[in-house]
Amino acid sequence: MFGNLFEEEEEERFSSTSSGVRVAKGVNEPPPVRGRTGLCGIKNQGGTCYLNSLLQTLLFTPEFREELFSLGPHELGCLEDKDKPGAKVRVIPLELQRLFASLLLVDQQSASTTDLTDSFGWNSTEGTNQHDVQELNRILFSALEHSLVGTSRSTFIQQLYHGTIVNSIVCKECGSISQRQEDFLDLTVCVCGLSSLEDALWNMFVEEELFEGNNLYRCAQCDRLVTAAKSAKLTKLPPFMTISLLRFSFDFAKCERYKETGRYSFPLSIDLQPFCEQTVGDECSYSYELFSVIIHKGGCYGGHYHVYIRDIDELGQWEPPEEEYKPKCQKKAKKEVNTDTCEPKLHEDDPLSVITALIVQEPSKSVLLDQLGQKLMDKIGSSWSKKFRKQYGPIGKFLQSHNDLFMLVSNGTRVALKANPPSPLTEPPGPGEQITHSGPLSPAETRDPGSKEQQGSHWFDLNDSAVTSIREADIEKQFQGKESAYMLFYRKTQLHRPSEALHNPQYKVPLHLIQMANEENIKLQKTREEFEAANNTVELRLHLAPSYRLENGALQLVAKEQDWSTTLSFDCRKTVGDLRLAIYQKQELWKGDVALTVAKSHPAGLHLYNTLTDDEVSLYGAGIHTNSDLFVWNGKEVCGANIQTGAEWEPVLLTVVRPFLGAVGYSGVKGGEEGEEGRGDFENGGPGLKREMRGFAGAVTLGEVREALGEPKGDSALPGM
Repeated sequence: MFGNLFEEEEEERFSSTSSGVRVAKGVNEPPPVRGRTGLCGIKNQGGTCYLNSLLQTLLFTPEFREELFSLGPHELGCLEDKDKPGAKVRVIPLELQRLFASLLLVDQQSASTTDLTDSFGWNSTEGTNQHDVQELNRILFSALEHSLVGTSRSTFIQQLYHGTIVNSIVCKECGSISQRQEDFLDLTVCVCGLSSLEDALWNMFVEEELFEGNNLYRCAQCDRLVTAAKSAKLTKLPPFMTISLLRFSFDFAKCERYKETGRYSFPLSIDLQPFCEQTVGDECSYSYELFSVIIHKGGCYGGHYHVYIRDIDELGQWEPPEEEYKPKCQKKAKKEVNTDTCEPKLHEDDPLSVITALIVQEPSKSVLLDQLGQKLMDKIGSSWSKKFRKQYGPIGKFLQSHNDLFMLVSNGTRVALKANPPSPLTEPPGPGEQITHSGPLSPAETRDPGSKEQQGSHWFDLNDSAVTSIREADIEKQFQGKESAYMLFYRKTQLHRPSEALHNPQYKVPLHLIQMANEENIKLQKTREEFEAANNTVELRLHLAPSYRLENGALQLVAKEQDWSTTLSFDCRKTVGDLRLAIYQKQELWKGDVALTVAKSHPAGLHLYNTLTDDEVSLYGAGIHTNSDLFVWNGKEVCGANIQTGAEWEPVLLTVVRPFLGAVGYSGVKGGEEGEEGRGDFENGGPGLKREMRGFAGAVTLGEVREALGEPKGDSALPGM
């Protein structure tokens, strides 16, 4: 079921079981950075949620993590040498070290376990098959113990997790006691018919089982069947107590398995002294605190695992879940928009309301421009193009037209509200800046570290790639139902962490792994910058005024046989002023002002619309996108002719059909193009007709058309058009 995770031959136990080279899948988009919690999730390979939950629990067990990191290359070898003949490379602990270092230090939303599962010897289908997390826990620990034989930390799993139970049978006749010790890695407790973990432990370690009636015990001392009592006690308590809940039972009447979904409570802290054989010693040695709950959602034949974990070293940034403080905030809000404390009232048909709500709900009080469209779709279930574009135009133009409400920050990459611009502390870093904080200071960070509310607040839900903050009280929701607790992990309360370990993900991480993570971060940062640059680069078509003249109400190329437009690649996050300067520098012979006007090609010719006047707005905010046409001129005239701009002056192209009198090259239109003639039938008429195309400005009058066509003023009608 788990491949050859620990079934390596003796002479091959230190080498990789696979000699093939795995080619990494190329991806266009780099992995996203960590979320607001600052913690890293783990990618699901298809059915590895149970593995992810267990790995996160081990990662957030500081003593396990540090024992693993204490093993250096001199004991484990190097992964680079695993294919060399005779090299002793302990692949599983090395891959686990690398994964833990990546989860702690690499700035990405989620890490991959592919290298680790490859070291298990899993084939391509193992990652898609789901298994039991309790069984994985036992097999993984067995594989690690097997792999660490001969190292200085060969017994650390035994020391951290293994305990001892003594089973006793007392003869009621002679009083002799027969005892047998039993080692355990985890305690499996009954759920069926019980309401709590304490009840289950009481049944296991306090209640006695009597041998009587037809079920007597043969006493070696008495040499006969006698009445006896059987009991069990904990004799050695490990630093970490793992408890598995028997949620799955078998219905003998229906001959099928089923999952126990009734209420089954478990405490946040527990005293195991009543269940131990010896009660001499410090009371703290019997006291445990819950720090991890692996949860199973689904039935006995399938489902999904995720884990609630207490961040003991406070490596993440905990903040109250949104649903807790939103209602309080809304009670205080007296205006429709309150950008300081809560989300504004949302009207899904009002784009101002929707965009304002998106910005306000962000911790930085700003939104990346290239993510605004997706966030809007997530918020209202429809894209800007479908819901608002017809009425309000492109989203960038809409923002620009409401510059009294919105402003661009971070070099034009983000949009914020003018009423509440992001402060230097909360504004996310620009594309080239190092990310040091993923959001504003959380309530957990602003409270007194010693306050009662702060204590125990660092609980997170790690659900594959997603990591979210939860309240300690949320654990109670996992007492019952189809989504309920499956494995519990307790740690002794007497285990204290050094102050230098708090908020320090590099604590006890070997230097070579820190360097590896730093190199990966540099590589990711470069990849993200390249991706952002490529993703935000637009191709612009520039039309230079000297190449055009005004003709028939539209701009026409002076030399029609050539296309004088030039293509320019430019970052849409930069400003209009940056573009103007770049164009000015490229046109060395240009004299005077440089005006940039959005243009569009029509059948009648090129027409100009709005001129970009605000040098501070980004191209994205100005509505400029790939394949946009920009006309470069002085903003007044082209070849001495004044230019009318705007949609109302958009040129039209008319088809003029005239009688053909037979004279070759005849045209009754001044300056008109030579029409089609002498070809027999025509598309818009029969023999003897001539057709020509004429362009006019959009606001042209009927009289101006007649005059341009050379019609006598007395005519009452135009020829067919």
